[in-house]
Amino acid sequence: MQRVSVYIDGFNLYYGLRSKGWRRYYWLNLRRLAEKLLIPGQRLVAVRYFTAKILHQTDDPQKKRRQNTYLEALATLPDLHIHYGYYLSKNRTCSQCGATWQTYEEKMTDVNIAVELLSDAQDDAFDTAIIISGDSDLAGPISSICQRYSKKRIIVAFPPERSSFQLQQMATAWFTIGRKKLSDSQLPDQITKTDGYILSKPSKWR
Repeated sequence: MQRVSVYIDGFNLYYGLRSKGWRRYYWLNLRRLAEKLLIPGQRLVAVRYFTAKILHQTDDPQKKRRQNTYLEALATLPDLHIHYGYYLSKNRTCSQCGATWQTYEEKMTDVNIAVELLSDAQDDAFDTAIIISGDSDLAGPISSICQRYSKKRIIVAFPPERSSFQLQQMATAWFTIGRKKLSDSQLPDQITKTDGYILSKPSKWR
């Protein structure tokens, strides 16, 4: 059986779903989604999810709570590893009126994906890697792995509304994740943790 590891760019996937207006699919069972991307003769050995925790206030005060609930739900899934980046605050200035305001930019996701991807390749932890992202910054590490480890396959699975010509050129193969796979990969509306606490799908995602 061919060993497959799946690497998920959390924000790229989220914004792809948001661009389609598919809020109902935010409550994703990422392990099940990863399994649905496999073909006969493959087995899933690892799922790595890359994100950053919302630490700042937004125009939606419940956004942080919804994210925390989702991260707790993901933590109940077997063999799913969550890798965290961080938010960096930046000051913006209007070129016309001179007004300034603070914004936040998510950092380290592409770097963390590259590090784990290259480390797993070096450790011979997979035969095929599936990368769920449309971030062209990942073209470099994909190219490096394809050159150094010619027997390993790198497949790019683009989230909805996301694509990259550079990734298409560098990867062994690519495709776009369809709506049915997302629909069929939802967590149950309620999840009971080992301590008895019940997590519920956010009402805004229904």
